[in-house]
Amino acid sequence: MGSVPTVAVYGAYGHTGRFVVAQLRERGYLPVLSGRDIGKLAELAVSEPGLEVRPASVDDPDALDRALAGAAAVVNCAGPFAVTAGPVIEAALRAGIPYVDVAAEIEANLDTFTHFADRAAAAGTVVLPAMAFFGGLGDLLATAAMGDRTAADEVHVAYGLSSWHPTAGTRAAGAVSRERRDGRRVRYAGGRLEYRRDDAPLLEWAFPAPLGTRPVVGEFTMADVVTLPSHLAVPDVRTYMTVEAAGDLAAPDTPAPTAADEHGRSAQTFLVEVVVRSGDGERRAVARGKDIYAVTAPLVVEAVDRILTGRTRAVGVASAGRLFDAPDFLRALSPHVTVEVDS
Repeated sequence: MGSVPTVAVYGAYGHTGRFVVAQLRERGYLPVLSGRDIGKLAELAVSEPGLEVRPASVDDPDALDRALAGAAAVVNCAGPFAVTAGPVIEAALRAGIPYVDVAAEIEANLDTFTHFADRAAAAGTVVLPAMAFFGGLGDLLATAAMGDRTAADEVHVAYGLSSWHPTAGTRAAGAVSRERRDGRRVRYAGGRLEYRRDDAPLLEWAFPAPLGTRPVVGEFTMADVVTLPSHLAVPDVRTYMTVEAAGDLAAPDTPAPTAADEHGRSAQTFLVEVVVRSGDGERRAVARGKDIYAVTAPLVVEAVDRILTGRTRAVGVASAGRLFDAPDFLRALSPHVTVEVDS
């Protein structure tokens, strides 16, 4: 057992954290269960026998150090990441191990790039934010669609979700982001983030079959506006969300996701289309799959595996598209995501 690499999972008892723990075990890693809630950790340990439990609060550096002791890497699944990312990254730097999180919070991801880029690079370690459905997947798709190019005029990321039953963590993270933005919405245009008080536009997007043309909320800005410009020269990054899914997220009474199969995934389906435009040219990448929370787990664990086996292209704070061979990474997701990229 001692030869099996251990990976600390902070927020292991959360909805996404449980998927990550299961995927780590499936891939031959030994998860260490960590987080702030001792009772929830104990409950998870019953369903995941043989795993060590190490409670830790983000305001207790010594407890975080104990949680990460002997681990080969740490995955942070505990939002709001405005609260957890900084302290867990600090602990990872003290331990000298890679850090990966699943943050969809734009401001938290910006904080990671702003505050830790120099220190992580100097330490020669990897800090990978937003390695999730929002942020990581779009970055990999856009990078693959661009091919050998590192610049484009604009990138559009359209999310075709059949529905969106948000977790408690999603709602809490959204509340923190809204507070930090003072209720404004955000978009990425002209090479910078713009904070606006007007309503987001309602548009139509012609998704590939079987979804077809659907009404979408334009400038439904997600973590892609941080991950893509961090390594690609793209002055405009626009994201779109199907109106039905945006309505689900906004409604206070939309229930949390429920399991619909033996893997614990919900019935939610997704289609993500990325369009890269340069001059008169256009290239596309499309991903199809099921359950945006569940699919985050193979994204995260594939990233951890590649970091720990030396299949990376950078050190320091880096997004997925900068860190990995994007086409090869997407091919590795084939059991979980169907991907098509323009050749």
